[in-house]
Amino acid sequence: MPTNLPPVTRNLLIANVLVFALQFLLRDQDTLALTRWFALWPYGHDMAVDLGGGDIAGIGFRPWQLITYGFMHGSVMHIVLNMYALYMFGGLIERVMGTRRFVIYYFVCLVAAAVAQLAVVYLFEPERMYPTVGASGAVFGLLGAFAMLFPREKLMLIPIPIGIPAWLFVTLYGAAELIFGVTGTLSGVAHFAHLGGLVAGLALLLAWGVRSPPRRWS
Repeated sequence: MPTNLPPVTRNLLIANVLVFALQFLLRDQDTLALTRWFALWPYGHDMAVDLGGGDIAGIGFRPWQLITYGFMHGSVMHIVLNMYALYMFGGLIERVMGTRRFVIYYFVCLVAAAVAQLAVVYLFEPERMYPTVGASGAVFGLLGAFAMLFPREKLMLIPIPIGIPAWLFVTLYGAAELIFGVTGTLSGVAHFAHLGGLVAGLALLLAWGVRSPPRRWS
């Protein structure tokens, strides 16, 4: 488990936690104002939606939401899972890539996840009214990078206590996200945003000339 985190990963963790703390402290109408301006709203029109504290008039899509949505989270469990994954994989990948490339990689995955979510909602769910929040798209990009750089390292899917090679773990996870997205299973989860972050991350690594180490046969 990582201990001394490099600067970008550490600052991303701090920023996400601080924004979530702000969401908690400014709950009720102030929280809805944050959601109105900084969550990722569907493209095309303004809307009003009940987010649990009353109706909120969404401003619709704005370009800055491609970034800001990734620092907001919908629940304690949501941010805990995302920040745990960022903590586990971010520092290692940042050390391998270097600071500059890691920043580019993280935010390319984050923006690509947002674009994928916007496109799917616009094309197939035009009646959808709810915004999207969370760093999950970028986190899936980090998972893809880990699988590309360390394909034979073992990962475990809790609560199954069996180690799976990283390349297989990410392949199965991506396939599950695709099935869930197509079938509408686990509604309320941005499955195509996850896939967008994963695919964009792998494409960027390939563009940079990164390849998985050759398989060793015993």
